[in-house]
Amino acid sequence: MNRRTIKIIKPAVITLALVLTLSACSDKDKQQQATAAVTTVSAHIAVVQKTVLPVIATAPGSIIAEQQAQIASRLMGFIREINVQEGQSVVKGQRLFTVDPSDIQGQVSQARAGLAQAEAALADARNDYQRFGTLYKEEAIPKQQWDKIRLQYQVAQQQAVAARAGLGTAAGQMRYATLTAPFSGIITQKLANVGDLATPGKPVLMLENQSRLQVQTNVSSDVFTHLKLGDSVSMQTNDSSTSVTGKITRLVSAADPATRTYLVKIDLPQGTQLKSGMYVLASFPTGQREGVRVPQSAVLDRAGITGVFVVDSQGIAHYRMVRVGDSSNGLVEIQAGLSPGERVITSATAQLQSGDKIVNAGSGNV
Repeated sequence: MNRRTIKIIKPAVITLALVLTLSACSDKDKQQQATAAVTTVSAHIAVVQKTVLPVIATAPGSIIAEQQAQIASRLMGFIREINVQEGQSVVKGQRLFTVDPSDIQGQVSQARAGLAQAEAALADARNDYQRFGTLYKEEAIPKQQWDKIRLQYQVAQQQAVAARAGLGTAAGQMRYATLTAPFSGIITQKLANVGDLATPGKPVLMLENQSRLQVQTNVSSDVFTHLKLGDSVSMQTNDSSTSVTGKITRLVSAADPATRTYLVKIDLPQGTQLKSGMYVLASFPTGQREGVRVPQSAVLDRAGITGVFVVDSQGIAHYRMVRVGDSSNGLVEIQAGLSPGERVITSATAQLQSGDKIVNAGSGNV
């Protein structure tokens, strides 16, 4: 090896030594920085325990008024006036609408004339009955003639009774010319207007008593077998903003032939803020199972990921994604992501991060 070669190798060796030295210093600095970056946080820790959870079956339902009526006229005639509008509250006995009673008035007049005629005939027959009765007692007329007079008087009496009944029936129909509310409630639909022809059986107004509401839903046979009258049922609105508990008051044991489901009616408590026509989701308990739950405060949302902070044996926190289920009484069911015996943080703050050292400020079981 000549001197020139030695001169070339020598700087290369020196350069390599410098690189190795700098690299070692850099790794040492990173370790020191990592050690310095560990944050100690005081938090409450709970140990996850097995618990018995209810098996819940849900079914959609609709809120309806327990007391509702289709207000229709028994008369045929043009609607003269309607005194209410949709959404208006009415009280029992309040006038709702009126049907033109011209036809009925004609029938009443005709019945009244018929009654007058029948009463006149009855008075004439009564006079004959009294006069010929005296003659028959004096044996001035034969029995055959007396029987004929007596029969005429009986017929006149029956005709007068029939005429009075006809007048009463015609006059009674006049009551149906003005329709009143059969109970207090709210007008939910107006199906006709002034000038329309009202016919028997054709509804003009829909009336509901919204102080007595119930939920109507249909369930499968598997769910139906677990239900009893008086059972409490939890229900939530479509947006889960409102929940209410009702009691089962009707169980229809005949299945719908089209859907093979059974009708269930649930009474809502008085004073509820729910309204007729709203959609709810009813939850029926049908059994029990094992599962785990954690406090609501332990479940977080970080960057759109639902999870909890789990503390390992070294006291280091790790954010773990979980799948949650139903919640009640401040506890949330964890369907996947946690096992019994693991420790979770129940007082996490916004500054808590994975890798932080946890100092237990309190512990317990969930």
